[in-house]
Order: sequence, then C-alpha cells, then structure tokens
Amino acid sequence: MRLKLGHAGSSLNVPSTVIYIGCRMSTTGERFERAVGIMERLRAPGGCPWDREQTFDTIKPYTLEETYEVLEAIDNRDWPELAGELGDLLLQILFYAEMAKEQNSFSIDDVLDRLSAKLINRHPHVFGEVKADTAAEVKKNWEALKVEERKKQNGEKESAKRSILADVSSAMPSLLEAHKLSSRAAQAGFDWPDVEGLFDKLEEETRELREQLKQFPAPGPRPQGRGVAGSGRTVVPEELQARLEEEVGDLFFVLVNLARYLSVDPESALRKTNRKFKRRFQWMEDHLHASGRTADQASMQELESLWQQAKAQEKQAKEAAEKSA
Repeated sequence: MRLKLGHAGSSLNVPSTVIYIGCRMSTTGERFERAVGIMERLRAPGGCPWDREQTFDTIKPYTLEETYEVLEAIDNRDWPELAGELGDLLLQILFYAEMAKEQNSFSIDDVLDRLSAKLINRHPHVFGEVKADTAAEVKKNWEALKVEERKKQNGEKESAKRSILADVSSAMPSLLEAHKLSSRAAQAGFDWPDVEGLFDKLEEETRELREQLKQFPAPGPRPQGRGVAGSGRTVVPEELQARLEEEVGDLFFVLVNLARYLSVDPESALRKTNRKFKRRFQWMEDHLHASGRTADQASMQELESLWQQAKAQEKQAKEAAEKSA
C-alpha cells in the first residue's frame, strides 16, 4: 500500500493500509497505524535526515526526558499537557520499534503481541478462572506469576538460585532503585514489623553520621562560600569523605523505606519538594528584585524572613483555593 503525505513526491510504499496524513481517523487502530506509518516515512530513504541518523543509544536520553515530562504533567494535573507528553513518550516506542524492524530484530507488532499476552497471562482473575477480589490478592498473584515466568525462562534449578534482586536494574534513578530493592526484600519477609522500627533506624543512622562528623576538620561542617559554588569549602580527607558518603547514603535508604512503608513514591515526593523550593525561592528573588537587589546581596536573616513570608503566602493561597472549591 502507499503512504501519502499530502504533497507531490512524498509517497512511499509501506507495509500498511492506505493512510492520509491530516485526514480524520475513525478508530483507535487507524490512528495507531497512521502514527506507525509516519514513523516509517521519517526513517525511510528521502525521509528526515535527523530521524534517519538516530540510533538506540542516541534516542535513550530523550526517552528519559519524556518520561519525566509525563510525570511533571501528572503532578501538575495538567491533563491537556499530559495528552501531548504521552504522545511524545509513545514516539520513543515507535522509534525503537522501527529501528528494530530495520535490523530484523522485532517490530511494533511483536511489541503489541507481547504486551497483550503479558496482560492476559498476568490477569487470570479477569481472563481465567483465578479468584482475586482485592488489590492485595491481585498483587500477590502477579508476583507469583512473575516467579513462574522466570522459572520457565531460566530453568527450575537456576531460578531457585537466582536472587530476587537480580532483575532490579542499577541503571534507573537511585531513589527508584532503592524503592524496588527494598520492596523485593520485603516480599521475602525482610522488613520492619512496624513504622516505629523505621524511625528507630533513622535515628540510628543519624547517630552514625554524627559519629563520623566528630572527625571532620575544625571548625566542622560550614556552609560553602556564597556566590561561587565550592568556594570556602573545607578540605576533607578522602577516607572520611567516603565514610560520610556511605552514612548519607544509608540515611537516604532508610527514608526511601519509610516512603515505601507509607505507600509514598519517593521520586514523586522529592520532585514536588524540589518544585516547592524553587517556587518559594523565586518568590524571594522577585521581592528582592523589586528593591533592585539579588539574593546574594541580602543577609541570611532577611532571606529567612522572606522565606517565611513565601510559605505564609502559599498557605493563604491554598486555603483560599480550598474554600472556593
């Protein structure tokens, strides 16, 4: 069949139904075929030079970027923006599938077939005879099915020896990796019996960090110099710096476990706090700019006062919005 792009000399023989760029699609399937056809055209001879130059490795950074933009749209509850960001994320999938098809590895059809098979196989309570009335039962069944899938892939004996942490990728963001590692360990029963145990662990790790700080060169940790990053920084012996890094890492890990215990996504929680900090600090900057100054020209006391004002204004705005809702 021929893919037509709406102007002379732009047609290309592609293995899909006739698709017209710009025409009204009547079904979801037709819309998906149209997107696949556009991707084929962009990668084909005479297509887009930039798209044709891309590889799996060059596209990877965009995939990560688009994923975070999806998360930001969700956090902002910006649904029109989310529709666009999900389209950008889908583009990454179409890109990978088209490149894989070109090298005869797999195609978008294989991606869809494997997805459909996985959804059906892992939902026997919907497509089979298994009973699961609660989300907890569904999750339990899901984990058991994944174990069985690994056994089939690796063999019974190899699966018995295989660590339950083996397929937790170390390439993902560290907060997410910590969350997944601790979740897997918890499934095996390695977990705190109650949330108070986590707070005790947090205090323990804090004490251990404080113990290491006793060896910090005099006069002890101080804020770095203002203006230039790193200026005024105390030189710390390499061995002590490594121990401090380890203790701070332990603190992060306990906090991630605390988030998991409370069913809070640590990545999302920190991302929202980052934006809150940015919003408040920029309010302070705007206030200072009105008097012809910048943040580094204000005293710490004035900055702290402005920070409290920014917090108070946000609280008032939030309360007003809740009343009007």
